[in-house]
Amino acid sequence: MAQSKEWQRMVSGELYWAWDEDLQANRTRCKAACDAFNSAGDVSRRRKTDVDSKYLMFGLIVVDKRPMPPVNPDPKADEALFDGTDPFADGPISVDHGLNFKVGKGTFLNFSLLVLDTCLITIGENVLFANSPNVCIYGATHPLDPAVRRGLKGLDGRKEVHIEDDVWIGGSVLILAGVRIGRGSTVGAGSVVTKDVPPFHFSAGNSARVIRRIDTDMEPDRQG
Repeated sequence: MAQSKEWQRMVSGELYWAWDEDLQANRTRCKAACDAFNSAGDVSRRRKTDVDSKYLMFGLIVVDKRPMPPVNPDPKADEALFDGTDPFADGPISVDHGLNFKVGKGTFLNFSLLVLDTCLITIGENVLFANSPNVCIYGATHPLDPAVRRGLKGLDGRKEVHIEDDVWIGGSVLILAGVRIGRGSTVGAGSVVTKDVPPFHFSAGNSARVIRRIDTDMEPDRQG
């Protein structure tokens, strides 16, 4: 996959042809992994994380091949092995490529999450999409010039999206391409985020604007 010329153009930020055979093959792989994850039902965190399980779980969506901890025979103790170390995703979720989607430990992703990761999309540690279904993250774009866009025959674009550590994203938030949401910030429900949110600020609205600073001891200039 990484050897495809169009894949290299896509991840490097150049305009690319989305109907490239290798790109479509990876999208098919990722869709199958998402479908399996979404239909797995009530299974253990281990089986939801396992890249090699028959359910094709979250590890296969994002192609995370880190070894898992040894199995504890006590089911509750085994479940606890994953608390705070791996992200938790509550299906259904839909991810475009998976290979470009990076999620930090201790992060919770609520149901009906949609991620268009035609470029790098990162979500840091201890991020909450909690009480927050229907979040959409769009890394994909199209050229504004219709002569370049040309419907299905033209070229696509992309811009990276980064959500830093300790962020809370509200329900039905739409995060557009090229945005960075700073550490410790909160985005209010229903917001459309079109530009960066500074660290430790609350932002909301359509288009989202900074409402106020968040008073927290976590902010570096308040640490003694």
